[in-house]
Amino acid sequence: MITLEDIRKAHEEVLKVAVKTPFSYAPKLSETCGYEVYLKKENLQNTGSFKIRGAFNKIASLEESERRRGVVAASAGNHAQGVALAAKYFGIPATIVMPETTPLTKVDGVKSYGADVVLSGTNYDEAYAYAVEYAKERGRVFVHPFADDEVIAGQGTIALEILQQCEAPDAILVPVGGGGLISGIAVAVKALSPKTRVIGVAAAGAPAMKLSFDAKKPIDTVEVRTIADGIAVRDTSATTLAYLLKYVDEMILVDDEEIANAILYLLEKQKLVVEGAGAVGVAALIHDKLALPKGSKVVSLLSGGNIDVTMLSVIIEKGLVKSYRKMKLVVTLVDKPGSLMLLTQILKEAQANIVQIGYDRTSLDLKFGDAYVSIALETKGEAHQERIKELLREHGFRFEEQH
Repeated sequence: MITLEDIRKAHEEVLKVAVKTPFSYAPKLSETCGYEVYLKKENLQNTGSFKIRGAFNKIASLEESERRRGVVAASAGNHAQGVALAAKYFGIPATIVMPETTPLTKVDGVKSYGADVVLSGTNYDEAYAYAVEYAKERGRVFVHPFADDEVIAGQGTIALEILQQCEAPDAILVPVGGGGLISGIAVAVKALSPKTRVIGVAAAGAPAMKLSFDAKKPIDTVEVRTIADGIAVRDTSATTLAYLLKYVDEMILVDDEEIANAILYLLEKQKLVVEGAGAVGVAALIHDKLALPKGSKVVSLLSGGNIDVTMLSVIIEKGLVKSYRKMKLVVTLVDKPGSLMLLTQILKEAQANIVQIGYDRTSLDLKFGDAYVSIALETKGEAHQERIKELLREHGFRFEEQH
């Protein structure tokens, strides 16, 4: 296993390409959850994720003859960019195997650092299997995203910065997928601040490491399904599990609804764009998942910010509906001149802003002479929405609310 000295050595290497990311107190979040909360913003790291630390430290540790042969990695995003940037720094060839379903923006992001991209498989596990064989056949070094001591040491450098920026926190919340990030952080924390609790936070849709931690043996899952794609790991690594069992205090789970709430919270309240994996610690905080005394000093690691904009738009849209700032209705009208005008006049009086409207008179479940109007409204809270519904009922409109 790696030691604190390995992590300190890695830090000297890592800072050749990485930056000491911002660390700050989060007053609104602290008020919301009752803890003294600080955020370590690796979402603002070069490449938008902590992964550059481990990838660079691994490639820096190779013999010159190994580096010249080139490196191979499998990744759907963050690790890919970390390896590609590190390879560019050393001027060596890099091939990244990505699933065929990887969004074009992520593929282009990797190519922008000069790496070759091979699309193979329908998911990460299939891409990983292909990448391992690809590296073996061509005599290249395979850079594992988490089950590698040099990678783990690189990720652990984050803890050195946290403990420089915040003396003796009561707990540090760390996202967990394959376990490389929390392994490195836990080694450093327990060496420098042993009373600080290291708490792993995993997605409920990718619970392999949590199940394995509880059972104290590797347990693989059949499938993963979570919006936190950065920690969507199906199988448990025995390498990282050993670190967790030795150094980590606790593992908790958050579901996709909670993760989405945290992403939106960080966007609105903290003005930070954070991907699903990076938001799991905040999800645990705002949904009261921690068994810590109120007032405890807690650090949440925002591990990355590379969220797909399509996913972000869906999260925002659903968040607006949940917080009563957007309302979707299907209203049944008598299909005659003036009916739609009456409806819009009522909505005008209610001060509801129409942002989308559709008119359908041909659905098979409509009575002849009726029409459906699907309408999306900007509203000002739950009481406002209740007033809108009350006015519609008073004027005899039949409607259904969509969620």
